[in-house]
Amino acid sequence: MDLLVILRDALASSLIGGLLLALNAREAGREVGVLFTQEALAALARGSFEWPRELSGQEMRLSLADGGVALGVPSTGRGEGRQPDARALIPRAHEAGVVLYACPIWCSLLKLEGALPDDLRALDAAELSGLIQEAKQVVGSL
Repeated sequence: MDLLVILRDALASSLIGGLLLALNAREAGREVGVLFTQEALAALARGSFEWPRELSGQEMRLSLADGGVALGVPSTGRGEGRQPDARALIPRAHEAGVVLYACPIWCSLLKLEGALPDDLRALDAAELSGLIQEAKQVVGSL
């Protein structure tokens, strides 16, 4: 694997940044994976991704939705209620060939067996270790 992006925060901004990085690398012909761990895995399996305080509020949501258009970030809502739809980037990344992984450590801690979205590939401890060791570049941390 050329690039492994590790997402651990349950923030919509982290999800957008990490998935756009992965998509851009994939479009450039690189083999790319995204590893969901900690809060990001919990949000993906049974919660939601929240916006950080500095990126909250109606004016900011509108600005992010409008700015995201050029980057291919889908929006949800219409008019004054529109905002970027960070979660919609997950199937887009999967369809583009970005491999999406679930951290086995946090799957166990969160008791997520059988609760993972279909887009995610569950790993065991040996596969996780091999994935990190074999990646040419790792962005993020567990």
